[in-house]
Amino acid sequence: MLDQMTLYPIADDVLFAPGGKVVIRTYGVAPATGGASGKEPVTVSYRTWVTGIRDQPRYWHWGHFEDAATGHRKVLEWLTGRGPQPAQALA
Repeated sequence: MLDQMTLYPIADDVLFAPGGKVVIRTYGVAPATGGASGKEPVTVSYRTWVTGIRDQPRYWHWGHFEDAATGHRKVLEWLTGRGPQPAQALA
C-alpha cells in the first residue's frame, strides 16, 4: 500500500512521558502517480497521526498545507496541556 502513495513530511515531534513516548507526525499523502496517464494534477490530503497514547492512535485530516502545519502545532499544544483538543479542519 505504501508503494502506491507518496508521503510529504510536514512535521514530526516526539514527546517522552513516564509510560513511554508519544509520536506526532503530519504528512501530505498523495497517490504515487498522477491520474490514469500520470500527467493530471495530484490531490494531496493532509493528516496528523498521534501514536503512543493509551486509548488508541488518533488522527486528524486537514484540507490544506497551512491547516496541517497549524493543526500539528495545535495537537502538540493539546498533548502538552497548553490548549484544547483540536477539531478537524474542513476540506
